[in-house]
Amino acid sequence: MLRILLAVLVVYTPNQIHFPSDLGLPGLNVVNLLFLFALLFLVTAGRWGGLAPPQLGPALRTYFAMMALGTILALIVRPRVPMEDITYFKTVLFYPLYYFLFYYAVRDLRMARQFVIGIFAVAVIAGLEAWSEAMAYGIGSYVESHRAAGPFGPDFRSANRAGVFYSMFIPLLAAPFLFLRKRWLWRLASAGGALVLAGAVLFTYSRQSYFITLLGLALLTVRRSAAVAVLALAGFLVALPYLPEGATQRVEETQQVGQHGEERFDESTESRWEIWTGAVQMWSENPLGIGLNRFKSMIGNYCIYVGKDAHNFYVLTLAESGLQGLASLLFLMFAVWRLGGSLIRAAVDDEAMALGQGFRVAALGMALGNIYGSPFTEGAVMGIFWALAGVLERYAYLRHEAVSAPVAEPARAGARAVHA
Repeated sequence: MLRILLAVLVVYTPNQIHFPSDLGLPGLNVVNLLFLFALLFLVTAGRWGGLAPPQLGPALRTYFAMMALGTILALIVRPRVPMEDITYFKTVLFYPLYYFLFYYAVRDLRMARQFVIGIFAVAVIAGLEAWSEAMAYGIGSYVESHRAAGPFGPDFRSANRAGVFYSMFIPLLAAPFLFLRKRWLWRLASAGGALVLAGAVLFTYSRQSYFITLLGLALLTVRRSAAVAVLALAGFLVALPYLPEGATQRVEETQQVGQHGEERFDESTESRWEIWTGAVQMWSENPLGIGLNRFKSMIGNYCIYVGKDAHNFYVLTLAESGLQGLASLLFLMFAVWRLGGSLIRAAVDDEAMALGQGFRVAALGMALGNIYGSPFTEGAVMGIFWALAGVLERYAYLRHEAVSAPVAEPARAGARAVHA
């Protein structure tokens, strides 16, 4: 029953827009209920605990504590509707808890592999939805309202967060193709999935996601070998003229020529800089932060963009939670990156190496994806990423244990390597 609930959670989380979600209860929805049921089964089965402490535990607890401090600050200094603030705080905490749930749930290698494959499949299906939208719109010149958002929102306004999701999962799917040596069926399947997500990124017309995708693939190919990196670059240059016109048009729009011939950036880019400047001024006047969930109501005091999001999660965290909140976020980002490194160091074969390399690049993509947007608290984007982190940490230990089982001492060394 636990596996079924976890599988439903994996499918439901990025596809919430397609399913009923409201239960009519303040601060509680379907995904919360699914999580609670899974947690209940986990606890009653006696499977919560008994494992080495998860690597991301200290960083996540520190981040949670700083967000709690920001919520208390908001409730005391700038009180509004308390239930709204509590619900927002719950959302900030909720999806990273997937990491703990899946970490403690996975107890055997077969289960770990099943969830890795399942999460990858869900990501690819989300990519196919972007393809479907692009086909319906027609692939041609760039049109703002024709940006694909997949299951991440009802219209083009969610295209950027969709792009971040796809760009995070492309290296995870490309890595098996690059690092598995003999299993051609799995290599072809992973390559096909990566191509689906690459097309999905193109159709979001998200410039930051283009950059994250190219950087991620470049890092992966370099890690594989210099020759593979050169071949990948040559392939990209050959394919470049055949990319959809709208994609190149979108990139070219970043810099425009004004009425008097002067070069300037497009309105979307310039508006972000003005918002960020206002946010820094906001923080300078409130060093401890203005409190969680207060940015949109206050940014209009510092720039012309009333009620706007920060479009940068680091800037948002600084403004709302102060330096202490930003430090906890950066600590968490570093911990996720370090987890990727430990997966690589603990790898005992090509399969484990592929998953470790893919996750580390995906972690970098996640961190970069929050520079030009704020998808960090979006469950549809981040939920299964946190689940995958927990699954892969357990996979690395279990895989090392399976290979080293005949000799007790190497098994203990493997446990230390994974949890270093």
